[in-house]
Amino acid sequence: MPSPLPHDPIAEARRQWTAHGWGDYANGMAAITSVIRAQQIFLARVDEVLKPLGLTFARYELLTLLHFTRTGALPMAKASARLQVHPTSVTNAVDRLEKVGLVRRTPHPTDRRTTLVELTPEGHQLSLTATRQLNEVVFAEPGIAADDLAPLLRILARLRQGAGDFEVDADW
Repeated sequence: MPSPLPHDPIAEARRQWTAHGWGDYANGMAAITSVIRAQQIFLARVDEVLKPLGLTFARYELLTLLHFTRTGALPMAKASARLQVHPTSVTNAVDRLEKVGLVRRTPHPTDRRTTLVELTPEGHQLSLTATRQLNEVVFAEPGIAADDLAPLLRILARLRQGAGDFEVDADW
């Protein structure tokens, strides 16, 4: 991990935005840049846990999504929709996970046009192991004070809802 900078570069960028006549946009720029930087920090922490397990966050999300289903299987298109990623991303994740025996493709029992992605016992176990480690190492201490989490979740839910991620209000 690099040494901390002596000042906040996003606050400086905000100051520069204002100094250059873009003050009306400075807070929006600073908010978006801060969220993107926070995403980088979170992803680095998550990758530290998942990389030794041979997983990326995208592959972990797919394994966990399958773990949460009743049957351990979903149509590829439904997995894509629920993960909010392009179908090609799901196909790539399935290819990688299938190659190491964590998922398998199976024909849909009633729709010949549909392929299911199904969790294998090994995939189920790895999903549980990865989740346990993420819970202990990352999610238990996300780097945000406990009192700040609920308001942050509500703010981000409103942003995601406004962007069309979901229709019904989230229960935060």
